[in-house]
Amino acid sequence: MGKSGQLLEDSLLIIWNNRDSAERLKAMEQIYHQDIRFFENDSGNPIVGFEAINNLITRLQSGWAPEFVFELSKPSQTNHNVQVVAWRLGAPADMAVASGMDVAIIEHEKIRALHLYLD
Repeated sequence: MGKSGQLLEDSLLIIWNNRDSAERLKAMEQIYHQDIRFFENDSGNPIVGFEAINNLITRLQSGWAPEFVFELSKPSQTNHNVQVVAWRLGAPADMAVASGMDVAIIEHEKIRALHLYLD
């Protein structure tokens, strides 16, 4: 799959699972374009840039139980510059509290745009 095939999995497992804001920002530099756009839903404006996404993750994690993590439901798939991954959120081995998939647009071996689809 190559480097770009791993980017979306790394986004979920390394960035979104990390509870340390400073570590997340460092990881974002390796995985995301600086002006990444995160589309949380179809009705709102995108969340743009490392700081804005980092703040969103901090806010979301503050409402989750400490043991909640993202896990892959199946391996990611790539078709040219588009990657998709299915995931679940919750305590490992327990029923998921949320599930969905992320779709990423890859450009120059980094994620340019990230789209969330909740089940």
